[in-house]
Amino acid sequence: MNDFATIDAPETVTTAENTAIPTHVLGEPDRLVSSAEVFGITTDIQVPAYSIRTEHVPTIDESYQFDEDTTRAILAGFAHNRRVLVQGFHGTGKSSHIEQIAARLNWPCVRINLDSHISRIDLIGKDAIVLRDGKQVTEFREGLLPWCLQHPCALIFDEYDAGRPDVMFVIQRVLEAEGHLTLLDQNRVIRPHPSFRLFATANTVGLGDTTGLYHGTQQINQAQMDRWNIVATLNYLPLEQEVSIITGKLKIQSDDRDAISRVERMVALANLTRAGFTAGDISTVMSPRSVIAWAENERLFNDLAFAFRLTFLNKCDEAERGIVSEYYQRCFNASPVE
Repeated sequence: MNDFATIDAPETVTTAENTAIPTHVLGEPDRLVSSAEVFGITTDIQVPAYSIRTEHVPTIDESYQFDEDTTRAILAGFAHNRRVLVQGFHGTGKSSHIEQIAARLNWPCVRINLDSHISRIDLIGKDAIVLRDGKQVTEFREGLLPWCLQHPCALIFDEYDAGRPDVMFVIQRVLEAEGHLTLLDQNRVIRPHPSFRLFATANTVGLGDTTGLYHGTQQINQAQMDRWNIVATLNYLPLEQEVSIITGKLKIQSDDRDAISRVERMVALANLTRAGFTAGDISTVMSPRSVIAWAENERLFNDLAFAFRLTFLNKCDEAERGIVSEYYQRCFNASPVE
């Protein structure tokens, strides 16, 4: 829903859903919601929210399960304009956690993946040739960062620890709550909208990749890390919670004991891979995303072992596949390899 199709003018960002209510009509949040009622956590704080949904509000996933500590951290970001960095292993739902909170607050949300192709020009903007009164003229087109700063919008930087150094220093300007962005090409200073919020997700905590899992990540300037007010950690959940997430995603009924038992064993196998990785036995970890993909593939092929090979086993180092096959044997009393 928050994938941009075109940028028509410096002050206008549109999506494919052109009939949706535009984000620029919003002011500041106009109501308060109970965090206990909306997110199912024990801390009942009142969180500002909007009454209407605009074009950049994410779609609500009714089956989403909220982690209490991470939810409290992200809600502090929304309620008190704190800069929140969510760190953790891949596939744990860091970005979707922020999005699903924004979806329930009706807070517009934009995600930017800081891959190696995102440049300073992409964020800030650039000169472009446009037609004005039948003549070609050059004018400055603002990038996503100035647009988000000027609107009631939650901006999420995904893969924050993979960003290019020149891009990271652009972000550093706006990390402070009252951080202004100076557009040097325009001799202009942009002050953030009162309801602008900034979040990021990362697999590391800015110290580089110490596990060998996340090639392409890098150390982050510690002066910049110091500007993040809150750093939350979202790692793999307890078995019961992970099972609940997966059964909810697959819409498995609570009375379908066979399906639930199968999911429980799948998660147990995933936990064995995580313990094996921690012990140094294997170098590949099965994330919750992988378990969901495995369950979905099992539905496609109606073959649990075949789906496991396609989803996870074939990703493993050949020297480690015997260990992973043993994990499967323990959980399902059968071999995944014919």
